[in-house]
Amino acid sequence: MNLTTALAVLGGVVLLALALHGWWRIRRLAPQRAALVAQGPHESDEQTTVPLESERVEPTLGPEDAPAAEGAVKLEDGLQPVTPAELAAALRSPPRRELRLDALIDAIVPLVLEHPITGEAALAHLPPTRRAGSKPFYVEGLDAETGEWEPIAIGRRYGELQAGVQLASRSGALNEIEYSEFVQKIEAFAEAVHARADAPDMLDVVARARELDGLASPLDAQLSIGLKSRGVAWSVSYLQQIAARAGFVPGVLPGRWVLPAGGEGEPPLLVLSVDAQAALAEDPQAAAVRECMLSLDVPQTPRSLPGGEPFAALHRMTAQLCDDLDAVAVDDHGEPITPEAFEAIGAELARLYEALEALDLAAGTPAARRLFS
Repeated sequence: MNLTTALAVLGGVVLLALALHGWWRIRRLAPQRAALVAQGPHESDEQTTVPLESERVEPTLGPEDAPAAEGAVKLEDGLQPVTPAELAAALRSPPRRELRLDALIDAIVPLVLEHPITGEAALAHLPPTRRAGSKPFYVEGLDAETGEWEPIAIGRRYGELQAGVQLASRSGALNEIEYSEFVQKIEAFAEAVHARADAPDMLDVVARARELDGLASPLDAQLSIGLKSRGVAWSVSYLQQIAARAGFVPGVLPGRWVLPAGGEGEPPLLVLSVDAQAALAEDPQAAAVRECMLSLDVPQTPRSLPGGEPFAALHRMTAQLCDDLDAVAVDDHGEPITPEAFEAIGAELARLYEALEALDLAAGTPAARRLFS
């Protein structure tokens, strides 16, 4: 046998051995494959089925993917779910922000910065008191991220600053001395933060202040109705019980109860008051009163409220307190207020609201509340 024949025979033997080995493996694995088929696709953790590209496989929901229970919002890991009631409450009560400067009622001084400044640096150099005489003044910054003017706050960065002093209030118009004090404080602040203060001319600012005060003063109405006892006098404690039953809460001053308007930080809707000396008296006889006052601050109270117009609320509360206290409603001269007089007061009140709106100082707006304070 030559070499070629020997190699051919050897190759055939190798091929036959490979074929026999393959047949033996197939026979060996057959029982295991049958067991897998009988076991089902979801009972084996050792085999993974890979779908063909032409097959469409819909995703399924496991225990972790199950839809959230009704009334909860699915959040990121580590956060607690929020119910719709909590979410609605958050939407109804947005974070309250301080009022920004208004060119209608403020004399504004731009502060041109050499470079952006942090809120911490600005707050460190602000004057300790933000008043010039009887007038408040404010400093705001242009937030570098949001692009909005806001009161100076820690953790923020500002590219521009501005300051403004209120032109008028219930104490009168801004005068020359008050404006000079404001400018001096702002210039010192501007120097500390490396800014340039461009203050308006004093004569122009004072003239604007007097004009604004002349327009606003006739519209500064505080409507008051007296409640006079028909018989015996009241003790202050008894009056407080009646006020609490009607929804009033104690105010800051003695002998003063306020009916909250509903919004956080908003002025009260109505005020019930008695003489402060009677409220502080230790002698029960001295504390007895025969008359109290129910008041509505017109510029501070919006023309329309969720529960109706403020004058209608005043009218209803007057009737309720008169019944509870056995009192009669009287005017400034002590004369009983007739239904016709109430109608006339309501008409005059409507004209006041319209006049305020014509000046862009609608009652209850931030500008009106600051101006009439």
